[in-house]
Amino acid sequence: MWCLWVLLAVGGTYVSASPLRVVTSIPPITDLVRQVGGEVIRLQTLVPTGVSSHTFQPTPGDIQHLTRADLVILNGLNLELAIEKLLRCCGNPQATLLKLGDHTISQEEWVFGFSFPKSQGNPNPHLWLNVGLAMRYVEVIRDQLCALDPEHSEPYRGNAARTLNQLSHLDRCITAAVGTIPPQARTLVTYHDAWPYFAKRYGLNVLAVVQPANFAEPSAREVARIVDQLRKEDVPAIFGSEIFSSKVAEKIAREAGVRFITPLYDEVLPGALGEPRHSYFGMMQLNAATIVAGLGGDATALEQCLQGEAGR
Repeated sequence: MWCLWVLLAVGGTYVSASPLRVVTSIPPITDLVRQVGGEVIRLQTLVPTGVSSHTFQPTPGDIQHLTRADLVILNGLNLELAIEKLLRCCGNPQATLLKLGDHTISQEEWVFGFSFPKSQGNPNPHLWLNVGLAMRYVEVIRDQLCALDPEHSEPYRGNAARTLNQLSHLDRCITAAVGTIPPQARTLVTYHDAWPYFAKRYGLNVLAVVQPANFAEPSAREVARIVDQLRKEDVPAIFGSEIFSSKVAEKIAREAGVRFITPLYDEVLPGALGEPRHSYFGMMQLNAATIVAGLGGDATALEQCLQGEAGR
């Protein structure tokens, strides 16, 4: 898809505003924007590492970033309502708001259930954990950056093409690695309800999640129900969260006689800033390896695939 060209006319000469000031919400989305925007844009993320976007509340310091932003990129699907509210009241009125999820799936494709019941109206927003949908995020980011800053459309397109190549290869390798899990074991039980889009993409079933819709700890009745499900379905492991640490999940695993494996990453990039694994690619590679190994598959198949022809 070619970029949309939008030019600003100044005294009969067409120029673009540069550098573009871009504000994002969570680290995985920030990294995807960085991959496309490169050094051309000025990038600022709002949700700090280790803080959940579901419970994040903007600080007065965030107002300054929003008042200067040319472009605000959010996940959407009602994930960052607090940021949207702040943007409406205090942000740059000329800023463009881009909600990636809203441009990626239709309302008919929204997923509800577990921590995101349909009765509350908020769909599960964790589209980016499906690498195929993350590739669509990259395309939407590319097109919006080109539309606002056509002068730099060539590097945006080139960066996006490289990123899409890498993600396409990662997507194929995750599919191959999940295929090594015994069919009867392809069942996920997680603490945080972040994995339905991942599961749908790679042929897994999400049997249960520990965390209720109000993000509190589960009741004794809910704990007992999950333990019964684990025993009945002979699930090999339960997976924890890097943001929501919970002793209850460990207790459930002990009572059900299964392994407790932690963490899975959905909003935090692993490793330290500057390390290769501190990226969306690194996060998903680690998540896939953890899930495949935890469910009895061959995690080395993922590494071997990634070390092969990377399509870069």
